Amino acid sequence: MNRWIGALLVVFAVSAPAFAGASRFADGLLDHLVGQWVLSGIIARKSTIHDVSAERVLQGGYVRIHEVSREVDSNGAPAYEAIVFISFDSTTGDYSCLWLDSTGNGGLSAQAVGHARASASTIPFIFKDAHGHVSFENKFSYDKTTDTWNWEMDNIQNNKRKSFGRIKLVKK
Repeated sequence: MNRWIGALLVVFAVSAPAFAGASRFADGLLDHLVGQWVLSGIIARKSTIHDVSAERVLQGGYVRIHEVSREVDSNGAPAYEAIVFISFDSTTGDYSCLWLDSTGNGGLSAQAVGHARASASTIPFIFKDAHGHVSFENKFSYDKTTDTWNWEMDNIQNNKRKSFGRIKLVKK
């Protein structure tokens, strides 16, 4: 009997750091984003449909979104593709978002990182230009009654908001 108790204590001692680390990343709102989705709506004044997959990666510390348009370019490649990483810092309650996409290779810059403080169901990511001015907002809103997400994307120039996209994510 003592041998079993000793073995259980060793298992708990070894696994406790892994569980403690995982709880640091816990965020119920982001957990609703994990899954397979169909994105549809208007982006840049055009109707669009994309396939979206979202999963927890790197020991659960990030949600990785892979977005691929169903529309193709003249070479047969997706007209748009993005890989997005979202993290949540439970100590501050802040979210960060790195958006890398096929529209250019400037994604590894400060302008490609958005920050947000969420409400109960909304994560309003704010992206700033090289001068520190707000230039883009992508507001993720979760509707728990329909288990869907809405993204409202706006360009912001001279403190004036201009709609860039209104889309909905529905589970496949």
